[in-house]
Amino acid sequence: MIPRALNQKTARDLPFEAFLDLAAGIGCVGVEPRNDLGRPFFDGIAPAEAAAMAKARGLRLLGLSEVYGFNVWDDTRAAQIGALLDVAEAAGAETISLIPSVDDRPTRALRDVMRDILALAEGRAVLPLIEPIGFASSTLPRKAELVDAIEAVGGTEAFKLVHDTFQHVIAGETELFPEHTAIVHVSGISDPTVALDAEQDGHRVLVDAGDRCGNRGQVRALLDGGYAAAFSFECTEPGLIARPVAAEIEASFQRLEA
Repeated sequence: MIPRALNQKTARDLPFEAFLDLAAGIGCVGVEPRNDLGRPFFDGIAPAEAAAMAKARGLRLLGLSEVYGFNVWDDTRAAQIGALLDVAEAAGAETISLIPSVDDRPTRALRDVMRDILALAEGRAVLPLIEPIGFASSTLPRKAELVDAIEAVGGTEAFKLVHDTFQHVIAGETELFPEHTAIVHVSGISDPTVALDAEQDGHRVLVDAGDRCGNRGQVRALLDGGYAAAFSFECTEPGLIARPVAAEIEASFQRLEA
């Protein structure tokens, strides 16, 4: 088995406790709770209690998502990142996720923003993760640019990236950076009639026989490159979210592991 994980987006309608039960039931090592599902982290449960609930089920809080538009830098964004770090520390979460802007707001130079984030995270036991987004409108579509910035600010131990299998494909990127990667988000597109582009972001599904994102190949290449952390399903298709999915998630993990 690969180290399995579950992003809360995949089961967004479940209460937090039921989400933990789902993850534990399919053998996950951890979960990624979110703050962008129309309700607060952990459904308002205190962070320490949420951490205890996860631990009781043998789960780690792998990361908390997210701050969007982290590179649209101002006092508000700095405060949002600081607040996310606070919640992560209180819950014992291992990482936080930061997402670049995909809109037309002015952004600050990536390396300058990262230096300020380093200062915010200094002394904390939480690792900031940055997830490149492959859309044409993205201000950070490729991992190569992020890795250059990580190395330029001396942040190889202070920053890691999120590898998203869907974003990797639509960005047209081929290079992998397993040594810089802390978690992999997995989702697929199976409809053969649609373009593999940003329009499908809201319709990402579990990995099945019709997968067009090359998930099995990406997973194999990351493992061969030395990646040993978790693979987390982050799916968005509304029909998937609306039905019981434990058996389907299990089948998709088995497909990746085969």
